[in-house]
Amino acid sequence: MVDKDALRHKYAEERAKRLRPDGNDQYLRLVGTLARYLDDPHTPVTEREPRTDHVTVAFVGGGFAGLLTGARLKEAGISDVRIVEKGGDFGGTWYWNRYPGAQCDTASFVYMPLLEETGHMPSEKYAHGPEILEHCRRIGKQYDLYGNALFHTEVTELEWQEDRSVWLVRTNRGDAFTARFVAMGIGPLHVPKLPGIPGIETFGGHSFHTSRWDYAYTGEALEKLADKRVGIIGTGATAVQCVPHLARAAGELFVFQRTPSSVDVRDNRPTDPDWFADIATPGWQQRWLENFTANQAGGSAEEDLVMDGWTDISRRVRERIVDLPPEERTLVRMLEAFEDSDFEKMEEIRARVDTIVRDPETAQRLKAWYRQLCKRPCFHDEYLQSYNEPGTHLVDTDGKGVERITPAGVVVAGEEYPLDCLIYASGFEVGTDYTRRSGYDLIGRGGVKLSDSWSQGMRTLHGTHTRGFPNAFFVQPFQGANLISNIPHNFTESGRTIATIVKHAVEEGYREVEVADQAQDDWMELLLSTPRGIIGSQECTPGYYNNEGQEAGPRAWISVGYPEGAMAYFTYLEGWRTSGAFEGLEFTR
Repeated sequence: MVDKDALRHKYAEERAKRLRPDGNDQYLRLVGTLARYLDDPHTPVTEREPRTDHVTVAFVGGGFAGLLTGARLKEAGISDVRIVEKGGDFGGTWYWNRYPGAQCDTASFVYMPLLEETGHMPSEKYAHGPEILEHCRRIGKQYDLYGNALFHTEVTELEWQEDRSVWLVRTNRGDAFTARFVAMGIGPLHVPKLPGIPGIETFGGHSFHTSRWDYAYTGEALEKLADKRVGIIGTGATAVQCVPHLARAAGELFVFQRTPSSVDVRDNRPTDPDWFADIATPGWQQRWLENFTANQAGGSAEEDLVMDGWTDISRRVRERIVDLPPEERTLVRMLEAFEDSDFEKMEEIRARVDTIVRDPETAQRLKAWYRQLCKRPCFHDEYLQSYNEPGTHLVDTDGKGVERITPAGVVVAGEEYPLDCLIYASGFEVGTDYTRRSGYDLIGRGGVKLSDSWSQGMRTLHGTHTRGFPNAFFVQPFQGANLISNIPHNFTESGRTIATIVKHAVEEGYREVEVADQAQDDWMELLLSTPRGIIGSQECTPGYYNNEGQEAGPRAWISVGYPEGAMAYFTYLEGWRTSGAFEGLEFTR
């Protein structure tokens, strides 16, 4: 029997240990001497002449969002699409994050886009990074997106040209080209951050961020670490995947932990070609996308095609309310069902730690004392086992974090741990302003900057269009589906919508497309009617889901999703898109 009051007290106690007054400001921006952590270790920069030409669509970002939108635009007959990408190839987060063990934590069949169109069969249920990166390249080649792309290029300014109804795009490579339409898919995981630990710049050994893994130092198989004392700061999703490899390869490994992750069973397995041939009938991936979203985001699908830890979360909630009369299915009962399901699940996850980790003290420190969706849930079949390796040491900071870094190593609770190599698995900027993460500002009608327009928070229609910035599209999850796991489903629907709008404007001779004031206001009013969610609750342990535990305020309150849920939003958006009326948009010739 679960003691709910005891768990609530324990959760609050652990949360209080980790609260910091500086919130997101506890992390360092990679500027000045820290800018070296942004260097591309994968592809040398190729010199080229600046571009001063014109394209129909310029897309900022070469990850899944750019590839999906580019593919749909090509299918719609828009041939001159230019993707501007700061990396040396397509892939986005998969271009940068090549650390050992990198893999998707959502099933490949719904995570990897355009599988049906490319004919690719994922080799396993949860594909690893190299396969996903190669799939990105496959999409780029199949849809002829390479020829017009600009790699190792960062946009520095987007300015609307009133007299010509085009966007002027400036970059750090001297480009100054124009685009009739611009779309932006910068992604949430592309600006690395470092912890603001005193002395971080004084470390005398080798160091790097996991998103810029230095294989020249570690060796491709990590064989160069055999005689090294290696430290890793961070125990989130990235560390859960790379720690098992480090534990096997390093002479000694020290894992510095502020907050343990919840780590459930992964149960990865190879894809059976015969099974895949049976499911891969026309329209199969869209059916799987919709089924996963309906199961994972609180829908009522009759079957679960994916069947994993993500869908299990919602299944447990549904089982507690399915037999209730409709009048009793209130928000209060839903929240009660969620809490009960979560207590049950987290007790199972904590018990799993005890069955795997042999040292009782280490096992106790690896237990997560918070709701499963307070932080991104992790799934892995080797992470906990790593702490049974004789050379692997968990250095738990009891929520305080690392005290300081010295030229020789890392200090926790007054004890110095000498290291040869220090790896930062400290994540990415998620809760910072859009213009800070993008690295540029948009200058719209009348010289108004996006940073000023959104100073009190995003204001959009569908999370895609914003007043004062015509012919501009934002590809991101907020104020739309707001999915937390399978973000590519957001991109799939956004890509279709953008391609449909652009095709309509081009074929009908419209120069400008912009959201009407009233439509934007109505959408914002709808969003504000959404009950505050259980994801990112201020009662949670601090993390990027809840603004590091700080009071969210109005800016965060409107970064929510469609009130009826993700699947209802996608259904609504499809009807809006296919009607041809484009209600809420103004088209001008």
